[in-house]
Amino acid sequence: MLSTALSSCGEAKNNTQQSTVSPESVVSSTTDKSTEKQVVRIVRSKQLTALAVLEKQGSLEKRLEPLGFKVQWTEFAAGPQQLEALNANGLDIASTAESPPVFSQAAGVPLVYLATTRPSGKSISLLVPVNSPVKTVRDLKGKKVAFQKASIGHYLLVKALEDAGLKLSDVQSVFLPPADANAAFSQNKVDAWYIWEPFGTRNVQNKIARVLADGGKLRDTGNFYSTSRQFYQAHPDIIKVFLEELEKKEIWTKDHPKEVAQLLAPVTKLDPPTLEKMHDKYDYGLVPITEKTIIKQQEVADKWYSLGLIPKKVNVRDGFLTPEEYAKITPSDVLANK
Repeated sequence: MLSTALSSCGEAKNNTQQSTVSPESVVSSTTDKSTEKQVVRIVRSKQLTALAVLEKQGSLEKRLEPLGFKVQWTEFAAGPQQLEALNANGLDIASTAESPPVFSQAAGVPLVYLATTRPSGKSISLLVPVNSPVKTVRDLKGKKVAFQKASIGHYLLVKALEDAGLKLSDVQSVFLPPADANAAFSQNKVDAWYIWEPFGTRNVQNKIARVLADGGKLRDTGNFYSTSRQFYQAHPDIIKVFLEELEKKEIWTKDHPKEVAQLLAPVTKLDPPTLEKMHDKYDYGLVPITEKTIIKQQEVADKWYSLGLIPKKVNVRDGFLTPEEYAKITPSDVLANK
């Protein structure tokens, strides 16, 4: 069953088990009959991202209006929930780390990788309680570590443990979606938590946590934007416009940390000065999908299979397009960075 095969990475909200996808939006395709406009449903970002800026500034809506489309921004607990919705026709464009698509492909979902990003590993942190005796990753042996299964936290924990000479089986894995993990961590029910921003900064600011390590040196993958095979085949023009507007916001976000902090303070629930400091944890800009990207993603898939966490070997290439197809939807300035 897909819902049991997938686990999480991406944005989180208070209700971590349910997305805000309505039954009606899942039943219908991308047509809003009340306005006779078609709807492109895009995941809402709650992080310090260009995607969040894109929603707040509204430029995508202006570009799509003449094409007969409107945008519906939809919030999900995390990446795998997005991909479940993608498979159930409840979402058109998802944004996740590297692992959820692999788990999704293992469950037979015909997704398409649209674009990727730079790693931004410093935005993911391994937290321990502020008064914890744990000083190094090796000290986690035998301890309870919370993370979203199949998330970037899960992936980086595997890498961090291997770097310290340990295996995943050397710790007690506690699979919890972000909001539930946040509660467990604050109540000292787990000894550590691998999580993305803004959870890390919030907990450090509140003197609940300290950072044991971040993903800066360990993360070797970026995030992926993905869609369903059906939506890609029906609307490559809409995808092209989305990626063009997103890349514009990537550049703007990189160059305007102060303005971004003001804009996204209500979204992240952090004050603007804190967001300005966090800005340096991110490396903005889309990256063209190349053969190197595919090979690296295959390594990720093979790692999860070797750990026995996906039921079969995955050929990630099934989800990637041809270079010619990418050339038609990828912004020209992004392609120039190959």
